[in-house]
Amino acid sequence: MKIKLKLKNKFIPVNTPKIFKQDKININKCLNTGWVSSEGSFVKQFEDSFSKYNNKKYGIAVSNGTAALEIAVKALGFKKKSEIIIPTFTIISSALSVIKAGHKPVLVDCDLYNWNASIDEIKKKINKKTKAIIATHIYGFPLDMDKLKKLCQKKNILVIEDAAEMIGQTYKNKRCGSFGEISTFSFYANKHITTGEGGMILTNNKKLYEKSKSLRNLCFGNANNRFNHDDIGWNYRMTNLQAAMGCGQLKNINWIVKRKKEIGSRYFSQLKNNNNIYIQPIKNAYSENIYWVVGILIINKKFKKKNILKLLSKNNIGTRSFFYPMHKQKIFQKMGIFNKKTKFKNSELIFNNGFYLPSGLGITNQEIDYICKIMNKIFK
Repeated sequence: MKIKLKLKNKFIPVNTPKIFKQDKININKCLNTGWVSSEGSFVKQFEDSFSKYNNKKYGIAVSNGTAALEIAVKALGFKKKSEIIIPTFTIISSALSVIKAGHKPVLVDCDLYNWNASIDEIKKKINKKTKAIIATHIYGFPLDMDKLKKLCQKKNILVIEDAAEMIGQTYKNKRCGSFGEISTFSFYANKHITTGEGGMILTNNKKLYEKSKSLRNLCFGNANNRFNHDDIGWNYRMTNLQAAMGCGQLKNINWIVKRKKEIGSRYFSQLKNNNNIYIQPIKNAYSENIYWVVGILIINKKFKKKNILKLLSKNNIGTRSFFYPMHKQKIFQKMGIFNKKTKFKNSELIFNNGFYLPSGLGITNQEIDYICKIMNKIFK
């Protein structure tokens, strides 16, 4: 099946970022000063502005979201082989940050409808070795933070809040990224705010702030003995060029959040009545959907995801499959980190039947309408 694209005969990618006028002004200013490395003034400006926006005291800008998670886990200073609970339905970065720090990742299944980690499953996995939970907000809706925080306080467990996909999102009118003892973000090209590559760590804890700053910068010694390093760190610094762009992007965050919700709502209004698929609603009990991506779950077994993705591609529509669950990852099975026999039925079902549609800030309403028309013709 192929329907001629009337708008323009070109491919619609999964994401097209929005570059603002202020981004270009800031980058040119940065170039003109010559401060293009991590020592420039835009880095501190971005850290301060972003932490203030998310109601946190301290911000540490880093090279990407994975770096942010790795630093966050190590900065907490847990004893080796501590257990940290993570969702199996997520990007591999969560597991890597735990494994690289010498700890044990413990997996939990996700909820079938909001796709976040199940609080009930988290309860089952907590034991005396559990030191933290990486609370990852997945795709559009936040994790239920009231329930999680209540559970963690009762068990004396720390929350590492992974808000990579939730810049500008709120849970009960409070910013996602403001709940964790330490929180992380990503500024990859498909995120609400982008610096091309980049990430941020936020915390209210000054010791964690100082430790995270040191870890991102090779753990250099003091001014009198700079090249005598006091720990094993990384070169995970953000450049001034990236931060300059981040400052420009952040000035447009209100427009970005509004537009993302408009994109999701437009898709939802045209696909919600198709009984062969599930698209997340516009809101739930504690949040509005920010639609970082517009996820589609095939619920009629006669449709096979592989075939659907091929049909969409033939019609110039880009797609991306959902996260491949951690317990099924080739490398982790080879390393024997997770029990091969353990099943996580919701995560497996969602991966096997889930994909997302173009939803970047550069998409037009006409393109959304075209995609929905194709979707409803395929799923009939």
